[in-house]
Amino acid sequence: MNFLLTLLIGIVVGVIDVLPMIKMKVDKYSTLSAFVYYLIIPFVIFGVNWFENLWWLRGGVVSILMAIPVIILVAKEDKKSPIAMTIMSIILGSIIGVVGHFFNLM
Repeated sequence: MNFLLTLLIGIVVGVIDVLPMIKMKVDKYSTLSAFVYYLIIPFVIFGVNWFENLWWLRGGVVSILMAIPVIILVAKEDKKSPIAMTIMSIILGSIIGVVGHFFNLM
């Protein structure tokens, strides 16, 4: 059950992230990459045992740390996207962490 709930959280957050990308007609590989990132990141966030007393911080921190390599790659070609990627990574990662906490997945 935890696996399916974690997968569902990843799908929902992935869709939230890619909907604006689809609307802006972003490259399909970039859109797919973002979706897969958010599909996988809940498993990482829920598997990490950092910040036990600061559970609300875990999702945002883990998400931004995992996104840094991609943000660096994107920064080479596009100067605006890394800011949006950083903000979305922190916000959506934090949402994943909070939802995981309340569903006892962490």
